[in-house]
Amino acid sequence: MNDPVVSDLDPQARVRARITAATSAWAGGMTLAEIRESFERFLGDGAGAPEVRRTALELAGLPACAFDPPGATPGRTLLYCHGGGFQIGSIRSHAGLMARIAAASGARVLGFDYRLAPEHRFPAAADDAFAAYAALVAGGEVPLALVGDSAGGGLALGTAVRVRDAGLPLPKALVLLSPWLDLTMGGKSYTELADKDIFSTPGQLRAMARTYLGRDNLPSDPAASPVLGNLSGLPAILVHAGGHDITLDDSHLLARHVAAQGGLVEVEVFAGMYHHFQVFEELPEATASLARIGAYIRAL
Repeated sequence: MNDPVVSDLDPQARVRARITAATSAWAGGMTLAEIRESFERFLGDGAGAPEVRRTALELAGLPACAFDPPGATPGRTLLYCHGGGFQIGSIRSHAGLMARIAAASGARVLGFDYRLAPEHRFPAAADDAFAAYAALVAGGEVPLALVGDSAGGGLALGTAVRVRDAGLPLPKALVLLSPWLDLTMGGKSYTELADKDIFSTPGQLRAMARTYLGRDNLPSDPAASPVLGNLSGLPAILVHAGGHDITLDDSHLLARHVAAQGGLVEVEVFAGMYHHFQVFEELPEATASLARIGAYIRAL
């Protein structure tokens, strides 16, 4: 950000200015292809964790990238599902976040590009996430944890459910950042926090859900909204969400449902933060969140 006025602002104000500029452009008649490219430039690779080595590869026939911090222990891999409402987002957009998670956790982070809607509707993204996990297992490596933000958090949870049902070895944990888990958007946070979340809006998410699901699938299907399904027998789950995140109630719903089915979920809410705030490296809250996530993963 080269604007001297914006540069003099505090981190929260700088991020708010960046978000306002980007979302205004997206709402100004851009095509989906232009929005995807803009989203990648908006988040970019980031300057964080330059010591993390990035290696392009392929996983289950999908473009993928490994993020390896110095001194990473072989065999400790985090499989990362990026967010973007099932329509945007990629390795490129989330590279900075994945690199910082790798640095914080001391583990390899493996991200992949799944198929996006509307070209590829539900269950394409979910199928690709499961295929990526299964490919790792077939190669002799069980992911240490499944990690994801926003829609990628839903993919991570849904993948764990499918892994359990398929009888494959489960990861030791799930780590979810502002997860979007309920495409029915039944939680009160979708309305009560609509004016406070500066990154996402209810209308935007409803449109993304419709585009992803198409005409033939219901948002209440647990395969699309995994928080509404059978959550027994899953690994421990760590959730970090923002206090102004419109998807916040999904995290609390997850905690209630998992606890009722005998599982363990820890939810930490960062006051004043919005949807998947961890993507913004300059925020102190993002630094704190990733430090705690890193410590959690190191202890697995």
